[in-house]
Amino acid sequence: MARFLRPLLRGTTYTRLLHLWVPMLIVSVWMFIDPSTPWVPALVLLPVGLIPAVRRGEGVQARLLLMPADEESVISVEAAAGWRDRLRTVLWLQVRMALGAAAMFATVWLPVLSVELVQAAVGANPGDTPVLRDARPHWAYALLAPVPLVLLYGVVTGLGELVTRAARRLLGPSAAERLAALEERTEQLLERNRIARELHDSIGHALTVAVVQAGAARAAGDPAFTDRALDAIEETGRAALEDLERVLGILRESDRPVSGRPTMVDAGRLLESARASGAKVDAEITGPLDTVPGPVSREGYRILQESLTNVLRHAGAVPAGVRVDVTDRALVLEVRNPLAAGTPGPGRGSGLRGIRERAALLGGRARTGPAGDDWQVHVELPLR
Repeated sequence: MARFLRPLLRGTTYTRLLHLWVPMLIVSVWMFIDPSTPWVPALVLLPVGLIPAVRRGEGVQARLLLMPADEESVISVEAAAGWRDRLRTVLWLQVRMALGAAAMFATVWLPVLSVELVQAAVGANPGDTPVLRDARPHWAYALLAPVPLVLLYGVVTGLGELVTRAARRLLGPSAAERLAALEERTEQLLERNRIARELHDSIGHALTVAVVQAGAARAAGDPAFTDRALDAIEETGRAALEDLERVLGILRESDRPVSGRPTMVDAGRLLESARASGAKVDAEITGPLDTVPGPVSREGYRILQESLTNVLRHAGAVPAGVRVDVTDRALVLEVRNPLAAGTPGPGRGSGLRGIRERAALLGGRARTGPAGDDWQVHVELPLR
């Protein structure tokens, strides 16, 4: 019983009823003008529904009154973008008018019928209701008095649910709006994925350098080497903090420019950081790095950073060969180091996956894995 009466305690039940009553205000005004033509308001709504802004107004009303607690409402609040949306709005207005008439009739005459059943039971004047106009007073009418109220309850809740479903169908987003929402969601997921890669590459590189430097300093037992190791840790940590602050700034301000991100022009900083960690890096850089387009240059920097991080993390202080070649068509990055025991195979680890994802987003190619006795990362990023 409590579950049956639960809708009576919901505010949505009454806001939906109010939504159904609103069109009847127009009908009530017209009935004072010409009660013989009650169909005229419905006819007037046909051209009104073709106005693009009407769809926005109906969407706002539906959200506020039909689904006030729905934070992710499927009701569109955009103006009609095409004839399909306009025709759907016209149909919605007619449906709303018809359901509103049914709600008004039920909420007026069903309570009146219940009252007149009670009057007929006690012998009072039953009024002008056609069903009871000629009825004789009888106590049994009192047993029927609750029936109209139960019907009223069912009609109000049923019509409220029906008009809500109609609103979802007729005022829901168009195909163009659904496509735009899907594209926006995709952009958000891509941005989150990019930020995750940024944090992984930047912070992972800094922590790897710090761990390698600290371990080497402890093993060396040389105060001079320890000082150099602490300097390298400090410089790498400071750069990581700058990257972290920049990424957090992007999260706080979505329109913040990306011009502050490091590019291939800053590749020397990565090479020096790797050398300071004990790795013997032999670098060969050909071509003008400053002519590489911004997106390619930024992603190339992160790929080189992750590749050097993997060398330090999995192989340690070993000789590594770095080749950077800028041609008219592509930026070629290659990092090779002796294949050490325990080096992860191709396709494992989020870092290697991130390298391949970065290359794929730019239309390039990335190969990671053993090449003879070496571990190789070879990436080609098109410049156009």
